[in-house]
Amino acid sequence: MRITRIQSVPISFRVPEGQNVRLGIGRAVKRDAVLVKVETDEGLVGWGEAHHGRCPGAIAKLIDTTLSDLVLGMDPLDVNGVWARVYRMQLASHGMGAAAAMALSGLDIALWDIRGKAAGWPIYRLLGGGPRAVPAYAGGISLGWQEPASLADEARAHVAAGYRAVKLRVGDSPRRDIARVEAVREALGADVEILVDANTGYSVDDVRRVMPAFEAAGVAWLEEPFPPHDAYSYGEAARLGTVPLAAGENHFTRYEFVQALQAGYLGFVQPDLSKTGGITETMRIAALASAWKISVNPHTSATGINMVATLHLLAAVDNPGYFEGDVARHNPFRDDVVGLPYRLDAEGKVCPPDGPGLGVEVDERFLAANPLIDGPCYV
Repeated sequence: MRITRIQSVPISFRVPEGQNVRLGIGRAVKRDAVLVKVETDEGLVGWGEAHHGRCPGAIAKLIDTTLSDLVLGMDPLDVNGVWARVYRMQLASHGMGAAAAMALSGLDIALWDIRGKAAGWPIYRLLGGGPRAVPAYAGGISLGWQEPASLADEARAHVAAGYRAVKLRVGDSPRRDIARVEAVREALGADVEILVDANTGYSVDDVRRVMPAFEAAGVAWLEEPFPPHDAYSYGEAARLGTVPLAAGENHFTRYEFVQALQAGYLGFVQPDLSKTGGITETMRIAALASAWKISVNPHTSATGINMVATLHLLAAVDNPGYFEGDVARHNPFRDDVVGLPYRLDAEGKVCPPDGPGLGVEVDERFLAANPLIDGPCYV
């Protein structure tokens, strides 16, 4: 079997006015994604999702030109060989770095979809796993900066829907962040886990100010207080209290993760399969984290393709943590690209699909109806 065509499919939609969640990285005005379609000479087709990198047109161009030229004609079942070729020719030297990692991620997921279809197995089986359920938390582009009472109401609704953990967006100001966390803890009681995500918006002094209140509220992790390259601040913040730090959605490949793990400042790792190198590389990262007795809690991207790929991986590793459930009020990428990608069970857990490959069918009519919209996704 040979790869005969690689095609990017960049898609976008406007976020309706009134549903623009405010986070540390800005106010969401549109959502973007870059899907990857891989065709073979035996008629099998695979789909993947590359993160848009806030510049979906550039990621799409990289896929359609450079990555396509590098791997056309290769064996789609040889995922390690394809990964190694792109790494050597794009990531290791003189390449596009993070952009190449995102583009490669979408390609890699599509190749795993083909592998599963060729074998007639779901991806989790190929990875050595089983149809295991993992706990989910209410996340995605939601639970943003708002008045504490309003945030508490939103959190209650997600718990009523079955989630046993919620993730709040912080990084606003220490005083306002503390007020929001305390309001949600009071509303939910002691049995629901609260996670917080600063979206790289804190300083070390901010962490010093919020840490006592977050400890008192039983916050389970503080996610991305700083940019991923700011190792010094992570090291300083890890000594300021007992709330563990989490990061990984902006770390690329196992090489950046191993540095963070060796430094000892992370309590949780959060690779995004559509950013860090696909299923192939995230399995390696999960194995690294397992050696440190740390769970893997992937960040999920925009569409159901990434979400089901994440579920397959979590069902196959020995250190699964949380699945990030997308509870955005409006996300047709979640709802319509492949249909609803997951459902919560009575215990707030989710399972991967059972069909071959990813186990889902892509609605190409939906893709055609939602072409790329240029411009920033956050303002």
